[in-house]
Amino acid sequence: MKFRILATGVLAAVFAFGAQAADSHPRFKVDPSWPKQLPKNYVFGGFGGIAVDSHDHIWVLSRPKEVAGQFETPPNPNVAIPAPSVIELDAQGNFIQGWGRPYLTEAEQAAFEWPVTEHGITVDQKDNVWICGYGKDAEHGKDDNHCLKFTRDGKFLLQIGRSGKSTGSLDTENLNHATQVAVWPKTNEVFISDGYVNRRVIVFDADTGKFKRMWGAYGNKPDDAAPRTRTSEGPGPQQFNLVHGIKISNDGLVYVNDRQNNRLQVFTIDGKFVKEGFVARDTKPVGFGTAFSSAFSPDQKYIYVADTHNFRVHILERETLKEVPDSFFGHPGPYPGQFVGLHIIATDSKGNLYTAEGTGARVQKWVLQ
Repeated sequence: MKFRILATGVLAAVFAFGAQAADSHPRFKVDPSWPKQLPKNYVFGGFGGIAVDSHDHIWVLSRPKEVAGQFETPPNPNVAIPAPSVIELDAQGNFIQGWGRPYLTEAEQAAFEWPVTEHGITVDQKDNVWICGYGKDAEHGKDDNHCLKFTRDGKFLLQIGRSGKSTGSLDTENLNHATQVAVWPKTNEVFISDGYVNRRVIVFDADTGKFKRMWGAYGNKPDDAAPRTRTSEGPGPQQFNLVHGIKISNDGLVYVNDRQNNRLQVFTIDGKFVKEGFVARDTKPVGFGTAFSSAFSPDQKYIYVADTHNFRVHILERETLKEVPDSFFGHPGPYPGQFVGLHIIATDSKGNLYTAEGTGARVQKWVLQ
């Protein structure tokens, strides 16, 4: 009898350990107190980007023109005013600094072309800040065919591309509604997901802006004439369909969010196709797509994917690009821990996750448990 009890206890322990091991994926809890109140009665517009720098400071890119019309003209600082496009927060959510539209000087406006609609922010290993744009202003003849590079305090350094100059996905000088930047320190190259109109990844020297190379889905030559038909089974489309995000892992693999095709594709630094993984591919109706942006866990065992269509974040094993069973989190709603327009995500060195919403003008911190 004693032997039977002991055996039962051992088996129970084994089963418990197995269940724990199988259920060991990252878990998060939202911090409803983050971020803190902004100074000067600043109010965010919808978020076009979020990033975390090497100091675990969080950078957000919002769209002040979306809220400017809600205030008096000029805005009354005693009520509320649009926050600057670029804002730096510390890990506790305190305001550090802000710059960009709508507070650009005349000299700054003459030196570079601020995007019509802000999209994507990245802080590289040298603390330089990159932003892109995906808007068009036909009335003033502006079209976001460029990305910009600044110092962390907003001093202009470089513009890649010129507004309204794109000739398509084979243009080596201009972009066309680019979405995000990733910088690879070992070669000092900037990789751009390009984007809403173009259908490629394009690479430039990060200091000079000199063109290096480009590629489309599966490493194919980008083809703007290819149909944008989406599929829910079988072989994936041979061209990108809204290249919405880009990340580079520590081992030198480039992860590309092919948003409308509901997939991630992985490439070498030189653009050789490695593998792909689909994210909720059978989602109906097709709507916004499911693979908006990505972020890595600190050990890079996992990759998180923002899925706007289904109001959730998926957790994938980076090695296989397979979703961890029952690991996704988030659902629709306006309250902390819910999503209205999940857009871009980022992680810090401690494994905490940050989500920025394009609709609802909200940024949230999800603490790793």
